[in-house]
Amino acid sequence: MNPDRIETPGLGVRGLVRSARASLALLLAINLFNYIDRYVLAAAMPAIRAEFFPDGGPTADTKLGLLTTAFMVTYMLAAPIFGWLGDRTSRWKIIAIGVLVWSLASGASGLAITFGMLLLTRVFVGVGEAAYGPTAPTIIADLYPVERRGSVMAWFYMAIPVGSALGFAIGGVLTAAFSWHMAFYAVVAPGIALAAVAAIMRDPPRGQSDPNATGRERARWADYLLLLRTPSYVYNTLGMTAMTFAIGGLSTWMPTYITDFRNVPNSGTTSVVFGALTAATGLTATLAGGWFADRLRTRNPGSYFLVSGVSMLIGFPLFLAVLFTPFPWAWVAMGAAMFCLFFNTGPSNTIIANVTHSSMRATAYALNILVIHLFGDALSPTLIGAVLDATKSDKLPRGNATLAFSLVGIAFLVGGVLWLLGTRHLEKDTRLAPTRLRPASPDPTPILDR
Repeated sequence: MNPDRIETPGLGVRGLVRSARASLALLLAINLFNYIDRYVLAAAMPAIRAEFFPDGGPTADTKLGLLTTAFMVTYMLAAPIFGWLGDRTSRWKIIAIGVLVWSLASGASGLAITFGMLLLTRVFVGVGEAAYGPTAPTIIADLYPVERRGSVMAWFYMAIPVGSALGFAIGGVLTAAFSWHMAFYAVVAPGIALAAVAAIMRDPPRGQSDPNATGRERARWADYLLLLRTPSYVYNTLGMTAMTFAIGGLSTWMPTYITDFRNVPNSGTTSVVFGALTAATGLTATLAGGWFADRLRTRNPGSYFLVSGVSMLIGFPLFLAVLFTPFPWAWVAMGAAMFCLFFNTGPSNTIIANVTHSSMRATAYALNILVIHLFGDALSPTLIGAVLDATKSDKLPRGNATLAFSLVGIAFLVGGVLWLLGTRHLEKDTRLAPTRLRPASPDPTPILDR
């Protein structure tokens, strides 16, 4: 099957292809600004600290950390709500509302005159992004067939490293040239424009790209137990949790580790080099992983799991090499390890779309978002910090960084094993996904067809 052959009422073949490409381009642009909005805060953090906590204090950094925590907690908890709505209402309308909310909330961040006001605006940024995260991939899944989803999803998710790097760069430049307030104002107008375009887009029919799709238009509450009874979904969510754990630990602590524990002089370039390395490896690995998994699928139906698992296992010794290789050679090992870490982004997100019924995909993505962040990047920075504190001594006044970062290495290993365990289930789960929900019957007993 290919998108040229999918028939949609009122839309010809060429119109459908244009619609798919236009939708993908718009979703990619929105996702780019999604991550730009997130990382503007990181770049503006020193200036925010200087304004609201000029004298420092024992809790200043803790309070600043709450700005990210407030966003992440809201994002995780609100995602299931919007996922449920995304399975029942217009997804483009939900996306438009979400983009508008987070754009206005970002502008309100720039207007904040107290720390409490700034904290509240970050909560609303989390609400807006929670409306987008679970729904956007489901539109892509309905526009592109199974055999092409890996590479298409990779294009969508490559906005993560690129948007993150742009957010840090834009935020840093505008903060230095004007003020941290201006950094937040800059993202408002593009966000409003993107929301306006999203509001006039048409939802593709749910399941139009799934072969032999049958079943109810809407899932019942009992049907969601299918997610927990689908091995591919469970293994993939656990593997993505390990990956997110590793990314959270690296992004939070690696610049500090390089300067404070490896005694690399901080000439102002360490964060720049690390950011550039993240953007470069994230972009190339995300696109390459999706492309390669799609090509391998004709030979191995479990390719999305296989590619993800092998890349994480290869990344495990490469990351350990970072801890024991002198700089500047450690940068090479770090780049290779990060390439392996990002290589599975497209394949792992494609698995979710392929093994879930079209009427419950948004909820499946929402549950995945909740789990991978709750037990991933919301947890790893704190655990690494706790190990550093617990291992402080006269000999190691800052703690044992090698032991602390071994948690990241373990995450590589665990994620790789979990994804490989899912390989043998993917073909069956992909085949059954479009037909799992039987049409409603007079029998009120929920049917959990496996």
